[in-house]
Amino acid sequence: MRLNINGRDLEVSDSVGEKKLITFLREDLDLTGAKNACDIGACGACTILVDDEPVKICIKRVKDVAGHRVLTIEGMAAPDGTLHPLQQAFVDRGAIQCGFCTPGMVLVAHAFLLKQPHPTRDEIRKAIHGNLCRCTGYQQIIDAIEEAAAHYRGAPAPAQEARL
Repeated sequence: MRLNINGRDLEVSDSVGEKKLITFLREDLDLTGAKNACDIGACGACTILVDDEPVKICIKRVKDVAGHRVLTIEGMAAPDGTLHPLQQAFVDRGAIQCGFCTPGMVLVAHAFLLKQPHPTRDEIRKAIHGNLCRCTGYQQIIDAIEEAAAHYRGAPAPAQEARL
């Protein structure tokens, strides 16, 4: 079975196809960004992108992504370790507290901004509604996504200002 994970082509045995995708990524490939919190696809901590669409993988099997492009949080940063502008905006805006939800939240935001580089704050709220965060209260996350949108439309990032 052929997989493409973070731009890298992999050939894996068909016997791996029935394994939970979250387990395969975390245990076999040491890609531990996606978390298995609810095991029913409800919280978003396990979200990755498959062909640029958010997918909650705690309920998916390896075979479900065969022949598709998979992007995990580990694939967002540049090869030299420089954070993607969206990741950097999360850091800059204090949108990371415990960090448990952050990988899924960043990937959902990335997929959203690829389609909508001129979002309103309400559109951002709707885009992230399927990802739960217990720490930040969401305002910093919305601020980070709003700031990063400039990167997706090729404009300079707006000056940081407090939002209430």
